[in-house]
Amino acid sequence: MPTQFTGKYINLTTFRRDGTPVATPVWFVSENGSLLVETDGNSYKVKRIRRNDHVTVTSCNAAGRAKGQAVSARATILPADELPRVERLLHRKYRLDYIFVLPIYLLVQRLRGRPLRYEKPVIVSINPT
Repeated sequence: MPTQFTGKYINLTTFRRDGTPVATPVWFVSENGSLLVETDGNSYKVKRIRRNDHVTVTSCNAAGRAKGQAVSARATILPADELPRVERLLHRKYRLDYIFVLPIYLLVQRLRGRPLRYEKPVIVSINPT
């Protein structure tokens, strides 16, 4: 699985109660056959994962346009003590994006009246099924 996902973004698709797929482009790192994603623990995607751990992942661009085939996977919320280690991996992979892209994203979030940072960050581990 990690060799299939070498770009900057993947679409993490979770499923609503009625089965409707919801795709979200996210940054990720590959480690030991898993894809690791940091997100807000209060986000809807995390709520959907806690209810139904079946997800699909697809390589995509920043806008979420798919660039490959969807891969079926299981998502797991990792323990809080994994957060610092995975954040270091993300900062290493996205060093320039944290400097140039993230400030613009945060400005847009502020203009939309949304929180600037995750209130309760979590790490989602995605493994192929």
